[in-house]
Amino acid sequence: MQYEQLGTSDLEVSRICLGCMTYGDPAWRPWILGEDAAREHFERAFELGINFFDTADMYSHGASERTTGKLLREMAPRDEYVLASKVFFPVAEGSTQGGLSRDYILSACEDSLSRLGVDHIDLYQIHRWDHATPVEETLEALDSLVSAGKVRYLGASSMAAWQLSKALYTAEEHGWHRFVAMQNHYNLVYREEEREMIPLCIDQGVGLLPWSPLARGLLTGSRTREDRATTARGRADPFADRWYSRDEDFDVVDVLLSVSEERGESPAAIALAWILSVPGVISPIIGSTRVEHIAEAVGAIDLTLTAEEIERLEAAYVPNSVQGHEQPAPRNMAPSQ
Repeated sequence: MQYEQLGTSDLEVSRICLGCMTYGDPAWRPWILGEDAAREHFERAFELGINFFDTADMYSHGASERTTGKLLREMAPRDEYVLASKVFFPVAEGSTQGGLSRDYILSACEDSLSRLGVDHIDLYQIHRWDHATPVEETLEALDSLVSAGKVRYLGASSMAAWQLSKALYTAEEHGWHRFVAMQNHYNLVYREEEREMIPLCIDQGVGLLPWSPLARGLLTGSRTREDRATTARGRADPFADRWYSRDEDFDVVDVLLSVSEERGESPAAIALAWILSVPGVISPIIGSTRVEHIAEAVGAIDLTLTAEEIERLEAAYVPNSVQGHEQPAPRNMAPSQ
């Protein structure tokens, strides 16, 4: 395993992060794994050197945090893993609570700490931008959590580059703790982040933690133009078809499959090797419904693509519309990631 410093923080994180949305309550999504099934995934992650785990308060209505926290506590001392969670979307079904007001952030953090069973969260991230709350109120509340020792570092996810820039500038202006990480939507078939977000993060020392690096399974080669829902998640994931169904996306997959065959590596490994080669990317967040997915992802760290292979993989891309944070999401809408 390789480890890198996360942005300007003192956190040393594995180059693969295990996304824990997959673990929690199967009643929330049919492809979610319960605690017993999830246990071997966490065991395998630790065996392979993964020390970075990411969840969110609203995944499985809080059950993901409970499962993640319990299994991590069982398997390692607190100082041997980096734990990330998020705030913005409501946790309870049908609730209108959510957002990034001071009141909600403080109460949501306490609830997350309780569900996780820990006294601090290493990386606390805003899940989306809150258009209804002044950014000063949000940043001051987050800063108070760091000052209180309940949170070590702050991060953000899925927003426009101007919004991140505003947040970084405002925090600097007030002497508040800044975001050290950006969890952004980025993969071989969605590369709009290269226009502004990635250059901004590199310039400002913000580490990139791409979500959906395999495009919700599209880049594993499991879907075709003719059959786009061949997996349990694919059949129950409307975002997969909404975001990754263009003919141009499958053109990229065709090139990926060609490089995969030539190298004798899986399409997923090639796709992850590509994203790991992008400047600024620290640790892509992978989901795992089968234990072997984790070893495959870790194996990609040692896979180096040639300049010619990278050029071929990137040449097929056609610019896309913004996906993942298109409009201000209603606070009672489940997130896309």
